Amino acid sequence: MAQTKTQKLLPRAKTPEEVGVSSSELVEFLRDMEENGLEFHSFMIIRHGKVAAECYRAPFNAETPHTMYSVSKTFSATAVGFAVHEGIFSLDTRVIDVFPEYAPKKPCERLQKLTVRHLVTMTSGKNPSLLADKGKIDWIEDYINCPWYGDPGEYRYVNENVYMLCAIISRLTGQSVREFLTPRLFEPLGIDVPFWETDKNGVEAGGWGSYFKTEDLAKVMLCYHQDGKFNGKQVIPEQWAKEAHTALSDNSFCNDLDAQFGYGYCIWRNGGCRESYRADGMFSQFGIVFEDYDAVFTSTGAIPVEQIARDCVWRHFPKAFIDADEGKDTAVSNLKEILSSSPIDVPVISSHSPREVQLEGKTIKMRKKLLLNLIGFPLSVLPLGVTYMTMDKAGNIDDISFSFGENECSMFWTEGDESNTVICGMDGHQRYGTMRLGQIDYSVCCTAEWKDDDTLYVQIRPVTTVAKRMLTFKFNATNKVTMIPSSTPAVSDIAEFLGVNAGDLISNKFVVKLVKKVLKVVPSILEPKHKGRIV
Repeated sequence: MAQTKTQKLLPRAKTPEEVGVSSSELVEFLRDMEENGLEFHSFMIIRHGKVAAECYRAPFNAETPHTMYSVSKTFSATAVGFAVHEGIFSLDTRVIDVFPEYAPKKPCERLQKLTVRHLVTMTSGKNPSLLADKGKIDWIEDYINCPWYGDPGEYRYVNENVYMLCAIISRLTGQSVREFLTPRLFEPLGIDVPFWETDKNGVEAGGWGSYFKTEDLAKVMLCYHQDGKFNGKQVIPEQWAKEAHTALSDNSFCNDLDAQFGYGYCIWRNGGCRESYRADGMFSQFGIVFEDYDAVFTSTGAIPVEQIARDCVWRHFPKAFIDADEGKDTAVSNLKEILSSSPIDVPVISSHSPREVQLEGKTIKMRKKLLLNLIGFPLSVLPLGVTYMTMDKAGNIDDISFSFGENECSMFWTEGDESNTVICGMDGHQRYGTMRLGQIDYSVCCTAEWKDDDTLYVQIRPVTTVAKRMLTFKFNATNKVTMIPSSTPAVSDIAEFLGVNAGDLISNKFVVKLVKKVLKVVPSILEPKHKGRIV
């Protein structure tokens, strides 16, 4: 579906203090995240309907959409709210009544009870496999036939519940969720129609896979805060907007502080600040509403352990919200300069190596890692943080070639039937371009650096994602090459996050312990050294 250009900006305050936000506390927030190594990509604070401050850490910017992971669920649930309001279906509509062709031959009592309400409140009782190859299965059939962890009504966070909501909307309206939301949400709020990953039938993944700008999320959360109104006009149905952020499901058994105080229609109640709720995506994509302060905070980032990121937010908000008469004591005259001068990537100027002559016009053939292909995670220029939830996984980097200029080098490679070339800056400046992997187009920025005469270090960051791929190439005298992959977020950090949250997803304590042990060796398995040869 082609994107439409409907972007409209929220009004900006002249200074944060004008709308009761302490600019000195914003500086402290930035200092806190930098000192603790927290990779926030952007943040925006809205108070009293105006943007008080915004920060985009290079190479991220206001115009480029960012992957939202589970924030996608809040957008999907909003589509459900419209459908319920318009009588297309109700919260009590049974799932199997929408998809009767998938009914099992032997009647299932639990399946007969499963409704839209259970899906949107994460109380389905369904337990789909986390390892299913979504490029090879019928997603609806897999969901209907997957095991149960309990009866409908029992909370557990399951991504595929929200995919099923999108499938229901598609079946009963004949439209994709993006098409359905365009006149109802995107156009009234001035949001460009987003890219959203789908199944093979064009149904949005629902629980993940959408890309929105920081301000897009801010608008939606501001609309929820205003009981569904935006610029004085009712957009999201009022009843839905009021109910969506209430504690409708009991998640008090979960580990994280901010995952224990209730779950609504794909919106979380917070524990760190009890008078607030949020849309939440993996790696710390947040849309937080501070109910008692008439304020909204949104952020994008690449922080695997989200509670650590939220704890940083709670240390400064709602503390940053002040009365207008306090502003003189907190104003920072060069705030905009400070917020715009905190890049994440700082390229270096590289020397040149005699190896460049040897590599010019040559191809590096890499050996495939059979184990990685067997488990479905062949090494890609796209890091694990991007690929593990995609339907069409790229992988098996091969046929690498380099061409060097005075201030940059180009890198060509193949992954399966896809090939790409990126330009890498070597003069202290990134080079921007595009690549296509797993049938998805990515904007990228890239650099290269000779660490010594035999070691080339390449960084490729897809700026619409949370991740960056680093590839270290070591060359020797016999034309043999070792490629050492690494990434941000690091695979070890992702494994730590999964280990922390395993208990929320798996009820068997023995299995949880086993999973945590396995996760400790995952980094060495998923990012091993690769051997190759110059031919």
